Parts: sequence; structure tokens; C-alpha cells
Amino acid sequence: MNFIKNLSSWFNKNLNSKPIATIIVIALAVRLVAAFYAKGYGMHDDHFSIIEAAQSWVDGKDYDNWLPRSQQHPEPVGHSFFYSGIQFVTLTVLKAVGISNPDTKMLIIRILHALFSLLTVWAGYKIAFKYGGQKNATQVGLILALLWFMPFLSVRNLIEIVAIPFLMLGLWIIINSEDKKNKVLHLLAGGFVLGLAFSSRFQTLLFIGGVGLALLFEKKWKEMIYVALGVLISILILQGVVDICIWGKPFAELKAYIVYNILNRNNYGHNNYLMYPEVLLGILIPPVSLFLTYGFCKTWKKYLIVFLPTAIFFAFHEYFPNKQERFILTIAPFIVVTGVIGWNEFISSSAYWLKRPKLLRNCYRFFWIFNTIVLLFITTSYSKKSRVEAMLYLHPKCNQIQNLLIENNFRNDPEFVPQFYLGKWVNIFQYSPTYNYADSSKVKYINAFQRHIGSLSYIANNSNYQPQYVLFYNDKDLQNRVDTIKKYFPKIKYETTIEPGNLDKLLYKLNPAGNRNQVIFIYKNEN
Repeated sequence: MNFIKNLSSWFNKNLNSKPIATIIVIALAVRLVAAFYAKGYGMHDDHFSIIEAAQSWVDGKDYDNWLPRSQQHPEPVGHSFFYSGIQFVTLTVLKAVGISNPDTKMLIIRILHALFSLLTVWAGYKIAFKYGGQKNATQVGLILALLWFMPFLSVRNLIEIVAIPFLMLGLWIIINSEDKKNKVLHLLAGGFVLGLAFSSRFQTLLFIGGVGLALLFEKKWKEMIYVALGVLISILILQGVVDICIWGKPFAELKAYIVYNILNRNNYGHNNYLMYPEVLLGILIPPVSLFLTYGFCKTWKKYLIVFLPTAIFFAFHEYFPNKQERFILTIAPFIVVTGVIGWNEFISSSAYWLKRPKLLRNCYRFFWIFNTIVLLFITTSYSKKSRVEAMLYLHPKCNQIQNLLIENNFRNDPEFVPQFYLGKWVNIFQYSPTYNYADSSKVKYINAFQRHIGSLSYIANNSNYQPQYVLFYNDKDLQNRVDTIKKYFPKIKYETTIEPGNLDKLLYKLNPAGNRNQVIFIYKNEN
């Protein structure tokens, strides 16, 4: 009890005397907890499109055949090399200093992301302070520091989240340029930082364009030109020059990305027009999420430079058929920034709320109580634990492994195996007998190292493909499946079981059809 009292006393004292420093310390503390305890990866793209690719380049491989040297007919595949390139440099440095343990490497990367994400909190606080004063800035800062999903996602390699600090910092530099003598340099710098967001995630061009339009509508022609020039310089260097070095022509990956998304606009996600409003209202926790949304919309004209980019980004994603929840997360912090200010301005003159201060306090109490409960759970949750730990279990034995067999019955599509945690690039064969092959002898290549097979004879009859370990995903009808594998590999012997984490189990209970967080049984082939 004394510890809690002392902590509460420290918090109240310092929040009043040193608000921004206190908020940053709190944000850092929670994010460091996530860095140490929120292991694994959140979604497919934040590991396989970033870490797996970058580590393969470090090792002289090309995991997903992105590079020209790996392709028979070299063509760009539509990926920016900026963020994955940063991870390539990071992993190269870690290799040079002798850090080879995958768990340690990812811990360092998560800590670096935790530090980087503080820019969102700091810049968001600064924007709120400039527009709304100390009270609003403190409220915004605390929400950005402690919003339940932010610490967990801030230490992930998800480009939708990685782009946020660039957008928030770039916007703050532009907003703050009005008070600076070297205004032109600030506008150029702000545009350059926004350009880094674009190179992280191409869709942020919508947000960046909204910033330019806001300046245009406010008749700040010169400011718009300088910001646009800063953005252009950033894009020319990171997309133009880099693509010339790789493909011999500028903007090759950007062109491929645009073409691919137009052609496949109906092939991913669900075209549900209520998805994004529901996501934003849900993650910001009602009824406070309703307050923030109202405040954000109410002050659109007053804070156009925040409102318009956010609104354009939302409108495009709402219109575009390909919808996935994570796509819209990028704008959540911007709704918080002006949403808090707009709502507080509204209630200060609202007869309804002035007569009901207790109701308002209870709404915020519910927000913080619910947020804290979920925050504590999410921030300490190991995501995709069984898949990661299965590879970490095999990591000390990786020199003995050339092939792995994944028995993934009851799944018609292949499961991506995080070989980064194995520490070695090996042949991985996924056998799913329920998969509808036109010809069971055919092999479906998932990437450079993983293949989906419809017949065990494909590897059983090839001495080069004999698996050293067999991994059974999920426990459904396990013994019969083991017996089937033993017909081809009679000397497999059980070694261990890897259980999913608590978050994985919860997600599976909530949506069994959409989650694949299975228990994994590892068998050694003693042939």
C-alpha cells in the first residue's frame, strides 16, 4: 500500500510540475514492459514482411524473392525497402557485434521501437499544448502514453504503426514553424519527415496530401510549396535513388504497389463499410470514443491541418474495397489530439454536461479502469507464442536440421513458419491432407524455403528431403495423424509440446475460425 501511495504522490506532484517529462517517463516505462514481455509478433506482416526478409538478406538469402538476383524474370513486387532496409542494417550491426540469439535480437529491436514510439507521445502533446493549453496537452499525453493497444503495437514491426511517429513529428514541425525565424528550414524538415512516413507506408501519401490541402485552404501558398518540396526530396532519395540502385529505374516499387493493389482490390479483407468506424470507436473505448470523435469533428475548421489529413485518410480507406482493421490504426492518435481539445471546448459551454459533472467523471473513470485492465493484459502478452517458441526450442539444434515437416491438418492454406527464430534457413514442407490438390504430386511454393505438399511420398521418396523434425499443429485427432506420418517416417518420437500464450488462447476462443493459435507437438525423426 505504501508503494502505491508513494507512486500516486510522485505521479500527481510531477504531473503538475513537469508534465511532459512525467508523461514521457510513464510512456517509456509501459513500452519497456511491452518490449520485455510482449514477445512474438502480432500479425503476419509485422514479422514475415519485415524481420524474416531482412534477416534473410543478412544471411545472403532472399526469403520472399524480392530482389532481382532471386527472380528468373526480375520485376519489382511492390514493397518499399526503407523500413525493411532499416531492419537489415540493424540486424547486420547485431551480427557484427556477435549477437546471434534470435530472442535477444528481437528484444533489442523492440526496445528501439519503444524509444522511437515516444515521438508520437511527445509531438502529440506539443500539438495539443499549442492548440489547447496545458490541461488538454496533459490529457492527450496520458492517453497517447497509456492507450491500451499503443504500447503493445509500438514495439511491433507493423508499418501502420511505424509510420505514426513520422506523421506526428512532421505535422508538429510544420505547425511549430510559424514561431521560428528559420521558418523555411522547419517547413522543409517537416515535409522531409512526412516523406519518411510515406516511405514506411505508401498509403500515408493521403495524409500528407491532406496537410498540403489544409495549407492551401488556409492560403498559405509558400508554406505548402516548402512542405511539398521537403516531401519530394525525401521521396526522391528513398524511393527514387534506392529503386535506381536496385532496379535501374526510379519508383519501380511504388508503381508495382499501385498496380498490384488496384488489380487485387477485392481479394483481401472484407468490404464492410462499418468496419473502420467500429474499429475506431471500439479501440478508443466508448463512451469516451464518442466524445473524442465529436470533438474531432466539431473543431474541423479550427484545426484543419489535423482534421483534413485524418479525414482524407479515413475516407479513402472507407471507400477502397480492401479493408483490414490494422489499416486504420494510423489515424487513431490524431483523433485523440484534437478530439480531446474539441470535446473539452464543447463541455465548457454545454448546459447538459455542466449540470452533470458526476456523469462525465464516471465516463472517464470507466475509460481508465477498462483501459488499465486491458493494458496490463495486452502489454504483458506473448503473441504467436507456440509458433515462436517451437522455433526457439529447435534453435540450439539448428545445425542438425536441413528439413522440417509441418503436419497442419484441418487447414487448407499454409501456415508461415518464423524461421528467423530457428536461426537457419531450411526446407519446410507443410502437409495438409485436406487441401484440395488437382494433382497430389504437385508442390505449391509458399516462398523460397517453404512448400505446401499434398502427398507425403514427395519427401518420403527423396533422401534430400527427409525431415529431422515433424511438428503437428493443433491437437485435433492427433493420434491418427501421428499414425499416418509414421507410415512414412516410422521412427518419429515425441519430444515436447509448445502451448499458445494467454492472448492467443483468448483470441482463439473469441474467433476460432479466424485464429490459428494452435498447440504444437514436436516429434524428432530418428531415422
